[in-house]
Amino acid sequence: MVEKCDVLVAGTGAFAARVAFDLAAGAEKPLKVAIGGRNPERMDWLRTAANARAAIFGCPVTFSIAPIKWETPESIAETIAAVAPSVIIQAATLQPPSVAHAGDSEWSRMVMSGGLSITSVFQALLSARTAEAMRVAGNKGAFINCCYADVANGIIAAKGLPMTCGVGNVAILATMFEGDLGIRQPGHVKVLAHHHNLGTWRGPAAERGGIPPRTWINGEEIDDVYACFAHLRLTRESAIDISGCTAVPVILALVGHHNQVCHVPGPDGLPGGYPVKIEGGALSLDLPDGVNRDEAIAWNLHFEEVNGLVVTDEGQVVCNGRLRTQLAAHSPELAKGFHVDDLEAAYVDLLELRRKLGG
Repeated sequence: MVEKCDVLVAGTGAFAARVAFDLAAGAEKPLKVAIGGRNPERMDWLRTAANARAAIFGCPVTFSIAPIKWETPESIAETIAAVAPSVIIQAATLQPPSVAHAGDSEWSRMVMSGGLSITSVFQALLSARTAEAMRVAGNKGAFINCCYADVANGIIAAKGLPMTCGVGNVAILATMFEGDLGIRQPGHVKVLAHHHNLGTWRGPAAERGGIPPRTWINGEEIDDVYACFAHLRLTRESAIDISGCTAVPVILALVGHHNQVCHVPGPDGLPGGYPVKIEGGALSLDLPDGVNRDEAIAWNLHFEEVNGLVVTDEGQVVCNGRLRTQLAAHSPELAKGFHVDDLEAAYVDLLELRRKLGG
């Protein structure tokens, strides 16, 4: 029989493990965490390792397991109803992010050329099912999607499903800058950044280009972000050593342990990433002085308007730029986009294309 919990970490991959392990070392108040998935052996190990880490660091966190059947919202709802979490963080994906730099198949090369937004359907599907499952189970908690939240959260929110925010992405850059500056109190650095802004930081400084993240330090916007942080570089792999950890203060604030200022992608389904504040368990934008909500949204949306996926007010997913061109070369029908209510059907069609291309 599964145990009630405060937080359900849905997924058992590397990102979910990082979230669980950092919660084990970072929570100062009692917290019950359930690790949910379909692999009993993997869940059991993550529970064992996380409980051990909590013991090592002397943190009052306990971990249990909660089997999840991912096939339908109704099957996922059985687990959610049983454990009754106040925060669900969903990290299971049908498309590993390594596809963006693997280059070992025609599918991977298409993603590298056309952009990660082509994988948004795979990133959104399990999270959409989980968000729907929350509604089926009558769960009113916070929902965090870890899977390409800059774009996928907009698809999920447009379906009328619960959506609080994502983690990582913009927070990778913001915390990287804070760490380098020796800043240990959040709020002194504020960043507007889309996932598109990350890629250039994976290469050497001399090769960086494109629109940089908008960055403020103590209220002053930096004119040349690339020059200011030229000595910093992200790994070419997924930066989960930072991004997974950024989930911890977000989760603890949403569960009500404390208030927090931080950065998240896709808050309330918005495109891209923003500085936010979480007070009394409620999340809202915390933009720099002189930047209004519409301006911040438009700046982030521009990346997908040029090359990516945009969700219209009517719920239509529209493909743009190189992404549309790449899709049209293989499937003119897929290039037309889809309505968010047809997410499951779009997944079937895109999965067939991915298989044809060796993905």
